[in-house]
Amino acid sequence: MSEAKIEAWLEEDREFAPSEAFSAQANAQPSIYDEAAKDPVAWWREQANRVTWDVAPTSTLEWELPNAKWFADGMLNASVSCVDVHVREGRGDRVAFNWVADAEGESRVITYHELYREVCRTANALIELGVKKGDRIAVYMPMIPEAVFAMLAIVRLGAIHSVVFGGFSADALASRILDSDCRFVVTADGAFRRGAATPLKPAVDEALKSCPDVSAVLVVKRTDGAVDWVEGRDHWWHDIVERQSASHEPESFPAETPLFIMYTSGTTAKPKGIFHTTGGYLTQAATTYYYVFDVKPETDVCWTAADIGWITGHSYIVYGPLINGVTQIMYEGLPDSGGRDRWWKIISHYKATILYTAPTTIRTLMKWGHQIPEGYDLSSLRLLGTVGEPINPEAWMWYRKNIGGSRCPIVDTWWQTETGAILCSPLPGITATKPGAAMRALPGISVAVVDDAGNEVGNNSGGYLVVTAPWPSMTRGIWGDPDRFMSTYWARFPGKYFAGDGAKLDAEGDLWLLGRVDDVMNISGHRLSTTEVEHALVGHHAVAEAAVVGASDDTTGQAIVAFVTLKLSADDADKDQAALIEELRAHVASVISPIAKPRQIILTPELPKTRSGKIMRRLLRDVAENRSLGDVTTLTDPTVVNMIAGLMDTSATAED
Repeated sequence: MSEAKIEAWLEEDREFAPSEAFSAQANAQPSIYDEAAKDPVAWWREQANRVTWDVAPTSTLEWELPNAKWFADGMLNASVSCVDVHVREGRGDRVAFNWVADAEGESRVITYHELYREVCRTANALIELGVKKGDRIAVYMPMIPEAVFAMLAIVRLGAIHSVVFGGFSADALASRILDSDCRFVVTADGAFRRGAATPLKPAVDEALKSCPDVSAVLVVKRTDGAVDWVEGRDHWWHDIVERQSASHEPESFPAETPLFIMYTSGTTAKPKGIFHTTGGYLTQAATTYYYVFDVKPETDVCWTAADIGWITGHSYIVYGPLINGVTQIMYEGLPDSGGRDRWWKIISHYKATILYTAPTTIRTLMKWGHQIPEGYDLSSLRLLGTVGEPINPEAWMWYRKNIGGSRCPIVDTWWQTETGAILCSPLPGITATKPGAAMRALPGISVAVVDDAGNEVGNNSGGYLVVTAPWPSMTRGIWGDPDRFMSTYWARFPGKYFAGDGAKLDAEGDLWLLGRVDDVMNISGHRLSTTEVEHALVGHHAVAEAAVVGASDDTTGQAIVAFVTLKLSADDADKDQAALIEELRAHVASVISPIAKPRQIILTPELPKTRSGKIMRRLLRDVAENRSLGDVTTLTDPTVVNMIAGLMDTSATAED
């Protein structure tokens, strides 16, 4: 969100005070901020009691920048905190997941007791396949319950899961398997989108051509299609898992045992393997879920509308909600699978009370019209949330009025893969809300907005959002690359954590996120590096050079705009430009993912370069945003930018 948009909205003086009725029943009370501020480390030690410990920690924080250890002498098992404890304490009959398939009419109800049995069976199957403590296992799955079973079974054994979004390509999957040296893969034969089956197993087969150390692939049968098979390596889930014992005695592990690796884009083409450890991550995921979403486990039906292939799914579909023992909706499909009213049917049918989704989705629902949700009873909803990117105030207001009935508080959350859990958000029942503002840091969290020199700015000023003290769910590093971890997050502002987001404090000191300030784009809440997309384009035989920038987009927040010069071989010279552009877009989708398809590709004879040969991406951003151009005197040929601007004006914008 631009500073100009924030200023324009603030002039309308929109602020919503907490509802007195909500406040009276809220999990958090105003004193929570003062209690945490007195001694944040002690406060987090108290919150760690939300997790089930086999050996309670006596140590809370050990901090030697950039390395933190939380609750280091404690012993626990993540799976026990999520599953076993609820069965032991008599909550086994409570529904853990109402799973809803892409196709209408297909669903499953999974209680905590059933979840326990399935996790145990899966853990026993993984043992049979040879999984041991510390092994890395890639999970490449659709949004089906077996994905959760697999994650919890992996960590039950002290192994480490690396969940890869099912929309990523074989190349992207292979690079992640190789980087973390995964020896096992859990997948499905396919997934469903809008009623159509999409194969997944072929991507695994292709990826494993370059990953010879993978010894076993466990495959869930999801479709009716034929599946290629490698005897001795590939195993059907129904053959090996379903015959296992439904009990498993878990082992305890130290709190700093790695729990999972999640890859996120950086400013280079190589994604970063962010890894989190057990005790601190679970503590903050559970605590933030309890307070930010004000969950009442006995009565709430919670829906985090995300994919487990992203950090939101890890923290707020799997670990945070399950530790709190809530009932959830888990949905396989898209917002319009079966029709544009699908979400509202689901909310109405299951009486959902909490909805957490991305601004991109909200803007898409807006585009379809308020008349659609008006046809359904959404009165069960009592709290709404947003995640993944700054939400524009217009979408916030539409969400509040048309989905929340102008009664539901909205928690606009800021956090990242690296932070593990929410760091900034209103607390429902306590914090006033402003449309589009994250408002303030949560209790126990210390953030600041700083200038280029690292000095804190005052109100009505913008800069860089940094975290100034360690927090339990902070990443412990980049897998196998501690130097990159230090240089990426801790070098820009010594002593402070910085992950690339700009922010502004308004006149009252409330926090507004401005989006990325580096070369990482936020497309529908998914982080992609410009370099990664450029490498994909240059990998096409027709492309000589490519420069990629992010541009504002009303639906996705940012969209990818690519400027490409061609080699102009004899074959490509005769090809229709529109056809070539579509071929390039499809190429990017196949190398990275369909979410990485450029919205526009501008074919240009030249790119703007300085006399030293550096591509001036700053000017290309100005062109993509239709802004007036800055200084062009350093360019070898200043006329190139005007030529590209003219091409931009006449180029077509892809609809998908």
